[in-house]
Amino acid sequence: MFKTTLIALATFATLALGALPFETATAEDSLAGNVLRKTMSGKTVYLRISGFELPIHYSADGSMKGSMSTVAAALARGDGSSDRGKWWISGDQLCQRWTNWMDGKSYCYKFTLRGKAVSWVRNDGRSGTARIDE
Repeated sequence: MFKTTLIALATFATLALGALPFETATAEDSLAGNVLRKTMSGKTVYLRISGFELPIHYSADGSMKGSMSTVAAALARGDGSSDRGKWWISGDQLCQRWTNWMDGKSYCYKFTLRGKAVSWVRNDGRSGTARIDE
């Protein structure tokens, strides 16, 4: 167990620093704590939602911004095509609160690296996949 944890941490630390491309990552492990912060900070994450990709840029200062495609924005419930918010790490989850999207409510996500892809599960049970732009 300890050896597996060390290997996972080393893999994620390497990914966070950009030295190991996703093509060579084969681990299936949850991203958590400082590893999760380093993995997301300064990166754009593309969440796959309802057939579209939603790019969210997570700045190192805890701010985030997202924008939907024209088609996705037209299908949204009047929330606008872009928004800004705040993000933070709470234990093993990335939490975020948009200014307008999602009624300004806070949600937290668990991320799991699965080879090249990242799976996510929101604290309300909704789940999906994503990719992280290096």
